[in-house]
Amino acid sequence: MSKIKKIRGFQDIYGENAKKYRYIVETARKIFEKYNFEEIILPFVEDISLFVRSVGEETDIVQKEMYVFTDRGGRQVALRPEGTASTVRAYIEEKMYAEGGYKKLFYEGAMFRYERPQAGRYRQFHQIGAEIFGISSPLADAQLIKMVKDILDSLNIQTTLEINTLGSFEDRKNYIKALKEYLNKYKENLCETCNVRIETNPLRVLDCKVESCKDITKEAPKITDFISEESLTRFEKIKDYLKALNVPFVENPRLVRGLDYYTDTVFEFTTDKLGAQNTVAAGGRYDKLVEQLGGPATPALGFAAGIERLMLLVENLPTEKPLISVISIADEFNIEALKLADALRKKELKVENIMKEGSLKSKMKLANKIGSKYVIFVSEKYELKNMETGEQEIFENKEDLIDILKDKF
Repeated sequence: MSKIKKIRGFQDIYGENAKKYRYIVETARKIFEKYNFEEIILPFVEDISLFVRSVGEETDIVQKEMYVFTDRGGRQVALRPEGTASTVRAYIEEKMYAEGGYKKLFYEGAMFRYERPQAGRYRQFHQIGAEIFGISSPLADAQLIKMVKDILDSLNIQTTLEINTLGSFEDRKNYIKALKEYLNKYKENLCETCNVRIETNPLRVLDCKVESCKDITKEAPKITDFISEESLTRFEKIKDYLKALNVPFVENPRLVRGLDYYTDTVFEFTTDKLGAQNTVAAGGRYDKLVEQLGGPATPALGFAAGIERLMLLVENLPTEKPLISVISIADEFNIEALKLADALRKKELKVENIMKEGSLKSKMKLANKIGSKYVIFVSEKYELKNMETGEQEIFENKEDLIDILKDKF
């Protein structure tokens, strides 16, 4: 009988990678809480119309990448491809806007996109993200960006912050019209994908990695030439706030992001260590999306970061507490070994009961294999062995042993 294998584009996260995953999530969670964000846990499955109406019907995500199926109730549903739309839907459906003031939410979890698997990109991938609802001030944009930088700095990941402004929806509409007129002159020299995008999502042509397309778009109209005075003033304030917070940035007029809902501020944190797919965190403002999905007019902004990409960049995990293994030298001491291990865990120590049956030699071999720094042999007495130095110490009662270990770690 053939072995069952995981589906292409999906992965098992275990061992060192699982430690990195948890370290990233816990680091982000601490910083979210410092900035007074509260957690939201989102469903994996949503009505497909949520993403068509928010992400954009002509985007690659909706056209090519979503996992879509009909459920037993005959509804067209999709596995969530991103977190912002679901958070906006929850904000509206749960009437969070009725609480007054503003709302700051964060999330983490799996997303699903049917795209070509590559380093740091899978068909099931994981994100951390955060959204702010009800604040139009550019102070919120600057603070969100600073929070993302704090997360990346805490993970010791070196990045470059790129920022841009897309202006209002009206500004964007005028720019797209001019961009399409320009790109249509060079259709023969653009790649096949970009020829389709001219009609469906022309801003994405600016993101193309094909060299011939990059050369053509160098002379394309710049979005900054189509932006209203109000949006430009907002952008200048954001830059001033970032400077005041000592957040270095690079202005990138080609930065547009691939989703339809962005307005005004967009940003990306990039690295030179991941090749072409170099973005590790990104986001921006989407002041019309809540209203577009049936809620009240609500300014909003947010970001997301791919955990798998961050895992590729995290190098040094915090030092873990050393492992202590407890071995009873005979069955009659099993209960005492269990009680000792339990007492050590109550002191926040990391303990393994060696439960495998066999000789003392085989138990020691297993303790060494799983990385035990110390082994405690339980009999009428308690013998502590340092596995690195071979030093051994005998204790008449377990309280003295526990105190010694507690002080060591």
